[in-house]
Amino acid sequence: MTPAGSPPEADAPHGANGAAPAPAHRGGPAVWARDLAMGLRFAVAGGREGWARTFLTAVGVGLGVVLLLGAASVPHLLAGRQERLEARLVDRNTEAGTRPGPGTLLYREVGTEFRGDSVRGVLLRPDGPSPVRPPGVRTVPRDGEMVVSPALGELLAAPDGGLLRERLGRRVVGTIAAPGLAGPGELAYYAGEDGLTPSARVPRIGHFGGELPAAPMNPRLGVIVVVACVVLLMPVAVFVATAVRFGGERRDRRMAALRLVGADRRMTRRMAAGEALGGALCGLVVGAGLFLLARRFLGRITVWDVNAFPADLTPRPALAALIALAVPLAAVAVTLVALRGVTVEPLGVVRRHPVRRRRVWWRLPLPVLGAAVLLLNGTGPSAPVDARIHPALLAGGALLVLFGITMLLPWLVEAVVARLRGGPVSWQLAVRRLQLSSGTAARAVSGITVAVAGAIALQMLFAAVQGDFVTTTGRGASRGRLLVTLPTRDAAAHRRMAGELRATKGVRGVVTVLNASASPPEGPGSAPVPLAVGDCAGLRELVELPPADLRSCKDGEVFLLRDDSGAADDGSFARAVRPGRTVLLHDGPDGPRADGRRVPWTVPGAARTLTSRPGPAGAVAPFPFGVFATPSALPVPDLADPTAEAVLTTDPRVPDAAEYARNTAARLDPAADVRELRNTERDRQFTSVRTGLLAASTVTLALIAASMLLATLEQLRERRRLLSVLVAFGTRRAALGWSVLWQTAVPVALGLALAVVGGSGLGLVLLRLVGTSSPDWSVIWPMAGAGAALVLLVTLLSLPPLWRLMRPDGLRTE
Repeated sequence: MTPAGSPPEADAPHGANGAAPAPAHRGGPAVWARDLAMGLRFAVAGGREGWARTFLTAVGVGLGVVLLLGAASVPHLLAGRQERLEARLVDRNTEAGTRPGPGTLLYREVGTEFRGDSVRGVLLRPDGPSPVRPPGVRTVPRDGEMVVSPALGELLAAPDGGLLRERLGRRVVGTIAAPGLAGPGELAYYAGEDGLTPSARVPRIGHFGGELPAAPMNPRLGVIVVVACVVLLMPVAVFVATAVRFGGERRDRRMAALRLVGADRRMTRRMAAGEALGGALCGLVVGAGLFLLARRFLGRITVWDVNAFPADLTPRPALAALIALAVPLAAVAVTLVALRGVTVEPLGVVRRHPVRRRRVWWRLPLPVLGAAVLLLNGTGPSAPVDARIHPALLAGGALLVLFGITMLLPWLVEAVVARLRGGPVSWQLAVRRLQLSSGTAARAVSGITVAVAGAIALQMLFAAVQGDFVTTTGRGASRGRLLVTLPTRDAAAHRRMAGELRATKGVRGVVTVLNASASPPEGPGSAPVPLAVGDCAGLRELVELPPADLRSCKDGEVFLLRDDSGAADDGSFARAVRPGRTVLLHDGPDGPRADGRRVPWTVPGAARTLTSRPGPAGAVAPFPFGVFATPSALPVPDLADPTAEAVLTTDPRVPDAAEYARNTAARLDPAADVRELRNTERDRQFTSVRTGLLAASTVTLALIAASMLLATLEQLRERRRLLSVLVAFGTRRAALGWSVLWQTAVPVALGLALAVVGGSGLGLVLLRLVGTSSPDWSVIWPMAGAGAALVLLVTLLSLPPLWRLMRPDGLRTE
């Protein structure tokens, strides 16, 4: 019997007769294994309540494991995609000088676009009976035939694929297998074309395969990628840690019952850790199953134009083993840390936090330390960006900032709700619940808080650096404008092209220009000079000049366009080409003329020299410098391999006007290139990083929504008897519903406010790191609004279970 006034200690187990058994070793592997095994039994054999708790934990952990396994598959996915791209690559330098043979063929890359989707095409003409085959193709198609990718085959067979069928105009005789495709959703075809002739654009090849040029990653994009990895994976870790604490209050009461029958504190904590370990192990199994199931349907899913084959989604063995080891260990560690704030006694559970409030003195330094680590990346903003980037410091600093935000949220929620008083019944019920257990509410929204904070920092960084990766073309000021480019041999073919394009359905206007080049007579090493032949309307399409310079333009004139900005020309054009100077028309973009003629042409002495002005945003004009001649001023037949360029204006009232124009261009020449004119063009690296992050963010947001819904359902399940009791005593169901909504709204509002502050601070530090000091504050509110909308969606989805739980039968006990 415990003497009066002594502390209620029960650290030593007692037998049924009250005699204390011999003291056992308090630690050691055998003791840990025994207690963990007992906890595992509670997880899988704890009755309906235990099964429900284990199920929720397993699903929550499993969703996190799915995303972790997906992240571990990214290296294999990228490597597989690159391997397939390199297998079908044609290295023109290696194939130069290939002679005709039984295994060679002529190769011409063509491509088109159909309703916003790119279609890759290749024309082939075998030289002999056994030509080399592209990857994934069993037989090289003959003239008038083509083999297509499965996605393109489905599109051509669909009722709305008639325009594309007309454009390609060939019979489908086969399907491209996976080794020849970048992804299952790629639209691609190989077609036979007997009209191909060798040229610089049509090389003769003897094999497929090459090495993709490895472009170095821009340092600013490197910062974005490293920070994005931390931002995308941090919410996963938060949700896994939250999931293993599902059912914490019932677990603590069960541990008190174990204390009553003789277990000491250390045993109960080890058993609780074993129970969490059981849920985590079940989560690993569930996550692996969900991953394998999602992997089967991967080829049918396209997120932000990104898709992959199921075989690509294979985790690296070392990373998979790390996940299998880290998740259970994290479950045990989180449980032991959580139980440090709980005293489990034989007759009840004593929680310390109502008496001892959370302290901020150790939480606030975490994000400050993270910012300091980030600023250690170099000597300051004056140094080059690549000299300031250390991936380990960058990732560690961002991780500390986001982890600090996670640690600050429980303190903030507790500090605010402790000061809330008064209000309607629903508000008072919600506030009292938060005052009694603010940690549970803070954990439920910590994931969305971290996600929003990281998204704000990333968007600030994107907005600040995107100007470095976007080029202003100045050619797409108005919508519905297309640029058609195709090779032509003479002026007659040029006129026929213009006539057919004008007669195309949906085309309102056509302006055409012949593009070629000339070179000064100093020798073959002289730099070529851009040369364009067209009317004055074509001049207005190509150059950015004051209207006064073009007002007197008439046929027979020649203009010398000079770029004084130095952005496109260093002044060599002005030295090489002057009025009265002779240039050679024999050097076209593909080299000397086939007949070897050297055709001289003298620039008229009356040629006017004009200076092109910068276009929008300071960018140089599409035709920044060179010679522009009207048709009668230059012998068009003497141009070497000119390229016809037509600018089309389409009718916005015709939905498929661009597709009709592409069909006409393909009928004129299968290799015709048709592009939509835009004011801006994005860098490929930047576009790839942006697309990848959008795809990964979409998957992460789906995980966040599912995990938050699970956490909400678990909280409602924990409170079902309390809700039933309140309803039985006459509390209005509407008041209880509003109280649950307030319990979600208050932590969410505080979490989003903390996310805005923390994300903005992290964004400012990252901007300083990349040498930019002009943040765009407008990107903050869409991210915060998206987080609030996600929470609202999850709350609405949790209302039907809430109404079912507020029934008198919830008072039943087992």
